[in-house]
Amino acid sequence: MSDESCAMNAESGRTPIRVSFEFFPPADEAMGAMLWKSIERLAPLAPRFVSVTYGADGSTRERTHNVVTRIQRETPLTGAPHLTCIGASREEILEIARGYWDEGIRHMVALRGDPPQGEGARRPNPRGFRYASELVAALAGLAPFDISVAAYPEVHPEASSAAADLENLKRKIDAGATRAITQFFFDTDAFLRFRDALATAGVHAPIVPGILPITRFPQVLRFAKACGTSIPGRLHERFAGLDDDHETRRMIAASVAIEQVEALRRHGVSEFHFYTLNRAELTYAICHALGLRPHARSASAALQEARA
Repeated sequence: MSDESCAMNAESGRTPIRVSFEFFPPADEAMGAMLWKSIERLAPLAPRFVSVTYGADGSTRERTHNVVTRIQRETPLTGAPHLTCIGASREEILEIARGYWDEGIRHMVALRGDPPQGEGARRPNPRGFRYASELVAALAGLAPFDISVAAYPEVHPEASSAAADLENLKRKIDAGATRAITQFFFDTDAFLRFRDALATAGVHAPIVPGILPITRFPQVLRFAKACGTSIPGRLHERFAGLDDDHETRRMIAASVAIEQVEALRRHGVSEFHFYTLNRAELTYAICHALGLRPHARSASAALQEARA
């Protein structure tokens, strides 16, 4: 965190804000240019780490690796690759993890993973990890990784109950996870109830809310349907009629997200994980509203020096 940000938060008597950002590996050169432009824009905010997603069936393995290692090599940021149980044996997955460790990468995001779209029910590799908790335990046994896992304030869509979902998260934490990052949500009360339930169950690891700035509302509706996230009626009202009005939609999106993080801040939340969708504008604006300011020595300047 930047000295300026810490100082500002100290003056206000509040816990300093920490943030992290998620990116996905680009599919082509144009998307790659957009990704690195976004990284340069957000890097001066000194995030705790930046994660890079992994295809449902491991299909982006090489691209994920390339982005994370480039982040680690050319920027002052901490890269954190996603790693899933899908599409590989235990030996193959741990070999990937060993490679990351050898390249200086110390943070992993360990996930069960989902089957590729259209494949129906998940079928674990018979020689692979069945659950994220098994993957976490293996990673923790391999090396002292800083391990993040997923959490679901509104219950994972495949969970038999909220209690079963909570118990699954507890298993991941007990296996060696450092923190849990939530699926995106828009119902602040759902997150707060979830946080309270975890505390009651004896889960005291940090629970970091995942924040998704709304760039396109129909896209968010599709995401929400797939993962069981509820969309409050007020959001339907705010974004109605704005599909072709980019500027107004962006202003509304910033307002919605800032309201959300400020509400969470009032309830003691001091760490946020942003699903950037490889775009920087909204995430940067939300971080600014939270009080974050660029580091005294711009991280993007360090990135430029590394390229020289």
